[in-house]
Order: sequence, then structure tokens, then C-alpha cells
Amino acid sequence: MSFLDETDRVWDELKPLYEALHCHVRDELSNYYGEEIVGKAGNLPAHVLGNMWGQSWSNIYDLVYTPEGSLSSSEINLSNILIEKDIDEIEMVKIAENFFLSLGFEPLSDTFWERSLFIKPQDRNVVCHASAWDLNSDINDLRIKMCIERNAEDFSTIHHELGHIFYYQAYSDLPDIFQSGANDGFHEAVGDLLTLSITPEYLQKIDMVSEEEAKQANADPISLLMQQALDGVVSVPWTLMLDKWRAKVFTGETSPDELNNSWWALREFYQGIGAPRDRDADAFDPGAKYHIPGNTPYTRYYLAKILQYQFHESLCNQIGFDGPLHECSIYDNELAGEKLRAMLALGQSKDWQTALEALTGTRELSGKSMLNYYQPLKDWLDVQNAERTCGWGG
Repeated sequence: MSFLDETDRVWDELKPLYEALHCHVRDELSNYYGEEIVGKAGNLPAHVLGNMWGQSWSNIYDLVYTPEGSLSSSEINLSNILIEKDIDEIEMVKIAENFFLSLGFEPLSDTFWERSLFIKPQDRNVVCHASAWDLNSDINDLRIKMCIERNAEDFSTIHHELGHIFYYQAYSDLPDIFQSGANDGFHEAVGDLLTLSITPEYLQKIDMVSEEEAKQANADPISLLMQQALDGVVSVPWTLMLDKWRAKVFTGETSPDELNNSWWALREFYQGIGAPRDRDADAFDPGAKYHIPGNTPYTRYYLAKILQYQFHESLCNQIGFDGPLHECSIYDNELAGEKLRAMLALGQSKDWQTALEALTGTRELSGKSMLNYYQPLKDWLDVQNAERTCGWGG
């Protein structure tokens, strides 16, 4: 079986969850904008999803879900909390570092704090896209580059970027040739793994919310899961189709005059998203995504989306967590830290299946962990969609 066939196998496992979310969002947007803009059947138009690629629908959360009754006050507004508690950019990084320290990782070096870029400079232009760097493992020169803003998105992004940094740290003693992730997706997955542990309970433990506020947030799991799914689930078919398109271009299956038509055909097939209007004959919409002109493989992000949930479920099972998977946080758990560091320390010295097995006990990619994570949301969506027409013909 080819690797692209393997990615399709996992997508087949996850497609019912995405289809249920797509069905609900389409109906809610149709009610909001009218059927002349968003139909009750077929593709979603790309321009109403709050993101030009439709790779995240988190910006339309308030249009597709309304907490019921008093639960509307249960949502945790982390952006407001950061401002109210006067937590600055450096403190946000310290909080994320403490997450890793609680798992038994070594503290970040003085040079990390001296040489990293945390705040956008006022005297020059910089590329603010967040990134993590291992500039010299021999002297532990690890840094992040990020123009931090005091909001929930960047709070999560910092945890993600430090995931890269501590992965670098874990395999720094290996020969240079093995100093990399087990495959392209592992580095991204490790960063994303930690964001799944930013739960109400975790926020309570670090004194961001009270015990009562954490309980109220957990009382409405659909709100929490919907917010996560509009990014974490929605992005799965997007991360898959992009390299499907690239593969067809590289093999010659897609001719030069079909580049744009092929792009939209794959978007409709995998995402159920269509162009808002007919495209011009000379249009090249793929070029609007950096990774296309930059020739950057994108399957790594697909793998990361799958692997992070496999990692998360395995660690939660190993630490004996007993409860809904979305409520589990590995924060301050030494066993979880030991298991995670053992896998990270392998770097690229073993094949990726061996690294996966070291943490999860299986050598096979699986979408089942993501399904388990979002099961309460899927059950809720099935009820909402009972009288709706779902699917888009893809």
C-alpha cells in the first residue's frame, strides 16, 4: 500500500465526523445568510468560512453554535483573562515552559531567553510567523521567533512552539544525522499534543480560572469541543488535499492548463468547499497558499493532526485518566513526561513506526483517537442533523 493510500485509509475513518460538522455548519450558515448564499445541500462557499482557504472555521464559531441558557456564561475567555491578570508576553512563555518542566524536561537555557524574539520590534520589519529554531545543538542554542500577542491563540501557539524546542532538546545528544523528528509529522504533532492539554482543569491549576469556572466550562463540553473541532477537525481534509494536488502535478496527471480546475475539484471532493464564483481561465488559486510556491510538503500537517490525538489518548490511558478524553491534561504528570521524553529522545534514529510504537504500542496510524476525543460532539451533531440533508457528493 502506498503512503498516499494509507492517508486515505485514515481519512475514511474520520470522514463521518467531518461530514457531520460540515452538515451542521452549512445549515446554520444557510439560516444566517439565506439559501441564496449558502444552500442547504452541496458545497460550502469558500468566502463565508472566516478563512480564505477554509482550513479553519474557528472565526465563525458564534454563527454555528450558541450555548444553551445559563451555560453561555461558562465559556472561558482566555484572551480577556491574560489582559485582566496583566500577564505579559514573557510570562506567557514562562507558563508554557513550566508545562514542560512539570513533565520533567530540563529548563530552557539563558541563551534561549536572551536570543529569542518574543515581541515585534518597533525599529525594523520582521517575519512574525511563529517558528522554533535549533541553531546549534552542541551549545544548546535553541530559540523561538514570534511576535506574541496577549490572546488565547498565541497562548496556545507558544505551547506548540515550545513543543518543537523541547523535542530538539530531547534528541540533542544523538549524532547530527539523527537530529530530526521521526517523520515530518512528528515535530508538529508534539507541539499540537500539548495544546490538547490546555483544558479548564489545567487553567485552574495554573491559577488562570477558579475551580468553579473550570467546572462550569466542563459542564458544556459541546462548546469546548465545537471550538476545537472548527480548527482541529476542519483542517484535516485541507491538509490531505493539498499534497494530493501537489502529487498530481508532480506526476503529470494534472496538466498545466488544469492546475486551477484540479485544485477546486479536490477541494470539493475532500472538503465540500467550492469557489464563491466561476474562476477565470488564467486563475491560479493554489498560489495564494505559501506552501505551494514555496514547494513545502504539507502531508506533515495531516500526519500531525492524526498523531497528536494518538499521542494524547495513549498518554492519558497510561496515566490512568478516567473520564472524557477531552478533559484529560498531562500537565504535572511525571509518568507522561517519562513516556514522552523516551519517544522524543529517539529522534530520527529509528523508523517512525518504531517511534510511534514506543509511545502508543501500535505501529499504525489511526483516526480512532480523534474520533474518541470528539465523540460527545459527534453524538450531539447527529441529533442536530437528524432532519438535515448531509453530504456534498464528494
